[in-house]
Amino acid sequence: MADRRNDNAKSNDSKATGGANAYTINLENFSKRLKMLYSHWNEYNSDLWGGSQVLAVATPPPSEDLRYLKSSALNIWLVGYEFPDTIMVFMKKQIHFLCSQKKASLLEVVKKSAKDVVGVEVVMHVKAKNDDGTALMDNIFRAVHAQSRSDGGDTPIVGHIAKEAPEGNLLETWDQKLRGANFQLNDITNGFADLFAVKDEAEITNVKKAAYLTSSVMKHFVVPKLEKIIDEENKISHSSLMDDTEKVILEPAKIKVKLKADNVDICYPPIFQSGGEFDLKPSAASNDSNLYYDSTSVIICAIGARYNSYCSNVARTFLIDANPVQRKAYTVLLKAHNSAIAALKAGSKAGDAYQAAVAVVEKEAPELVPSLTKSAGTGIGLEFRESGHNLNSKNEKILKAGMVFNVCLGFQNLQTETKNPKTQKFSLLLSDTVIVGQSAPEVITSLSSKAVQDVAYLFNDDGDEQEEQPNTKFKTSNAEVLPSKATLRSVNHEMSKEEQRRQHQAELARQKNEETARRLAGTGSGVADNRGSGKPSSELIAYKNVNDLPPPKDFMIQVDQRNEAILLPIHGTVVPFHVAHVKSVSSQQDTNRSCYIRIIFNVPGTPFSPHDANTMKFQGSIYVKEVSFRSKDPRHISEVVQQIKTLRRQVASRESEKAERATLVTQEKLQLAGSKFKPIKLTDLWIRPVFGGRGRKLTGTLEAHANGFRYSTSRPDERVDIMYANVKHAFFQPAEKEMITLLHFHLHNHIMVGNKKTKDVQFYIEVMDVVQTIGGGKRSAYDPDEIEEEQRERDRRNKINLDFQNFVNRVNDLWGQSQFKALDLEFDQPLRELGFHGVPHKASAFIVPTSSCLVELIETPFVVVTLSEIEIVNLERVGLGQKNFDMTIVFKDFKKDVMRIDSIPSTSLDGIKEWLDTTDLKYYESRLNLNWRPILKTITDDPEKFIEDGGWEFLNMEASDSDSENSQESDQGYVPSDAQSDSVSEEEGDDSESLVESEDDEEEDSEEDSEEDEGKTWEELEREASNADREKGHESDSEEDRKRRKMKAFGKARAPERRNSSGSLTKRSRFR
Repeated sequence: MADRRNDNAKSNDSKATGGANAYTINLENFSKRLKMLYSHWNEYNSDLWGGSQVLAVATPPPSEDLRYLKSSALNIWLVGYEFPDTIMVFMKKQIHFLCSQKKASLLEVVKKSAKDVVGVEVVMHVKAKNDDGTALMDNIFRAVHAQSRSDGGDTPIVGHIAKEAPEGNLLETWDQKLRGANFQLNDITNGFADLFAVKDEAEITNVKKAAYLTSSVMKHFVVPKLEKIIDEENKISHSSLMDDTEKVILEPAKIKVKLKADNVDICYPPIFQSGGEFDLKPSAASNDSNLYYDSTSVIICAIGARYNSYCSNVARTFLIDANPVQRKAYTVLLKAHNSAIAALKAGSKAGDAYQAAVAVVEKEAPELVPSLTKSAGTGIGLEFRESGHNLNSKNEKILKAGMVFNVCLGFQNLQTETKNPKTQKFSLLLSDTVIVGQSAPEVITSLSSKAVQDVAYLFNDDGDEQEEQPNTKFKTSNAEVLPSKATLRSVNHEMSKEEQRRQHQAELARQKNEETARRLAGTGSGVADNRGSGKPSSELIAYKNVNDLPPPKDFMIQVDQRNEAILLPIHGTVVPFHVAHVKSVSSQQDTNRSCYIRIIFNVPGTPFSPHDANTMKFQGSIYVKEVSFRSKDPRHISEVVQQIKTLRRQVASRESEKAERATLVTQEKLQLAGSKFKPIKLTDLWIRPVFGGRGRKLTGTLEAHANGFRYSTSRPDERVDIMYANVKHAFFQPAEKEMITLLHFHLHNHIMVGNKKTKDVQFYIEVMDVVQTIGGGKRSAYDPDEIEEEQRERDRRNKINLDFQNFVNRVNDLWGQSQFKALDLEFDQPLRELGFHGVPHKASAFIVPTSSCLVELIETPFVVVTLSEIEIVNLERVGLGQKNFDMTIVFKDFKKDVMRIDSIPSTSLDGIKEWLDTTDLKYYESRLNLNWRPILKTITDDPEKFIEDGGWEFLNMEASDSDSENSQESDQGYVPSDAQSDSVSEEEGDDSESLVESEDDEEEDSEEDSEEDEGKTWEELEREASNADREKGHESDSEEDRKRRKMKAFGKARAPERRNSSGSLTKRSRFR
């Protein structure tokens, strides 16, 4: 498995700006591991290191082949990077490095640490570009001889890695001189193998991340991919599957795994085998044959991924319509594999794992023992197969906590009786990555299930079993009863995606109706509608005492800014009015050069007048509705009007802000980061909503403190605190096709940003300036200035995205601490491939799903819809050759208005339905727009009736159509045909129009909520229509006409269907 392709370990020869300074060595890890190396060398010198006085390790130059070398592993383990074309010589008092100038510059930082930890001096031998290094090698040899003489020896014992053949001019020269010198050479491979076997905490973390990636690829890509291929009967080669899987491993974001692609690589090219040709050796490869998935076929998949050069592995076997022999073999292998894993305990022998597996096979199926692999796996880490740690019967090494093993077990070349020669021979393989623990092992690839019900697929049943349901269980006399994976196709016909969705949606409909019934039963029908309810304002008093009035000025109109009052001369007396009582003020000049000022007040009884505590307090009083004054000083009147308007605007703004602040939930106080914990910062950010004020807008800094964020600019009054506990959703959206990179916080409770009350706060940077070229013709695509400018823009965008990503990663790490676990916070990133265009408010926008929300974060007002708060989704205006359709989101809180997204292109319909289905959201389709306010009011007024009438199934267009087709009476009354008269068709069109929400209807809804809420019920309308018919002598009307009139009356406020006396749903019109 591990003989090909490029090793993607971090190499110091990589091109990076800033030369060697682009890399940093973790001195803490270096010190700890250098001490471990010298301690292990001293303690086990005679047993594992061959009594070596000097350790010489030469790392070859980079190669295109995928390979695992002890020398490369030592580089990464010790200093964190691979140093190609480098020679390291460890001595008791010195460490010699022979390398290029760039590598020497990077290694300079380890000198002090090496001296402090083990008391050795680091000596650099810098090789010039055209130098063969012979003279430098002689210097190292002289130092080795000098140490040997000081120890009283004649021939130094030099340990080297014997199995690594020299590559490149430098290493070949080194190998020749090493063998020609007066040295005793011993192999030290076992010493390094034992040193690397037990992983520290940082190494375990890397292995776990690699294992998570490996098992995620298997579960979220390979298994669905195979199911789709088999279900759709596609032809695809093993090698094509290998290439597709490798691309997913190298780009973890494709399966929503949040690991940096730069740190990820494959352990070996993914392996896919089927069709009777199987090879369980580590060097197996995917051939160009097509995947074979006929009845009784077996498919083996093996995947290995690395994170920061640490390996992990997983292998699974999938059974297609397995026969009893195959099922029994897999069951035995699964038990043996689990027994081998359970035997990996600290203090046990490595061979015990294989013996445990053999014992299970001998007990369950002794005839399978000869076909069992000769080993239960190997150690795994920086190398895919760690030498000296094979899990075979001969290994007597004692296991220690922290060791990691690739537990791999299989049956090779088993025989079964089938008519197809390609399935007569089969093999089975299972592999998991396991960490040895003190008490029990930890399987870190368990995300990918190997249970029988998850790997055994049943597609084609024979004989009497054809009538069984998809979850058919295996029933044989020779094997246990094993549940199979649900069938992906029906017995006679292949199940399309739409059919699968329809089945899943039917199940969701049942669950949704049960959930809604429970919720409505818990809340009861007394759900009040709070739309339009307002908070009473505080009592408005201009002057507490008559003596506080300012002295009159020649009976002129005065504006008292301090007391927010207008002083009007009435009948020789100055009468004060608080400016908040002024509804409007205007002035007008006539032909006689006289000027009039007219002031209208807010009084009870007028339309749209506010019902506050002051008007309710003096209901029996007489109010002044308006006053007018005439003046011959137009300039004075103009000033007064302007002063009143300005003061009125200021007071209204203040009262509005005060009312909004009164409804705010009290937040905890921000705990600023102390000296030990520096805040995580992101600079030069803009904020939305913006702060008030007329001054120039400034960028600010976002800081993550102990319990919340703080955004502040250089102005002391421009500051916003966002507590972590108040964050409901956090989003990070890098700029790709947009002009901004942003962080967005959707909050549980409102906060004030300046004088604005908001639940959404966004911080962003513009990644490029919007520049319009003013000037002549088109510039050439090869214009060097144009190319350079585009490159600068790309670099700026990438740098900003990287800065934001680093901030997000650090905050995610902070949120991962124990004190924030209960908040369940993590930055979510929109999934652009699932996005669609629509009009959520007034302008078209690109709306994108995330893992937990549906969002639009570019255009304001923002859209953030939590998926868990959605009751159902209704897709309206679907079909009829429409180019667009609408989406209506109904929330679980029926007091909330529905969310509408209009004018979605019909090309996005299938993608949206697939997304809704995969997120377990129930959706319906309708051919017309529905008027949702009366529908929700009907539900909340009588929830029991809503449940009795089938819940949300009144939206089921397919059920309605099938009912209409099965009912002759319904067909006669509602379904138009070619034989019907034009008059009936016209009336049908009128009925259709009554169900459609026009723009006029929406305006009426917005202006007359109260009137609509008090509208007549369906029964009242029908009763009135019947009475009117009798008065006009229409008693002889046909049943069809009465139904048609009923539909017209009901169309404006469509609600769930009522049941008729027979218990069936009343039929609804079909529109074509």
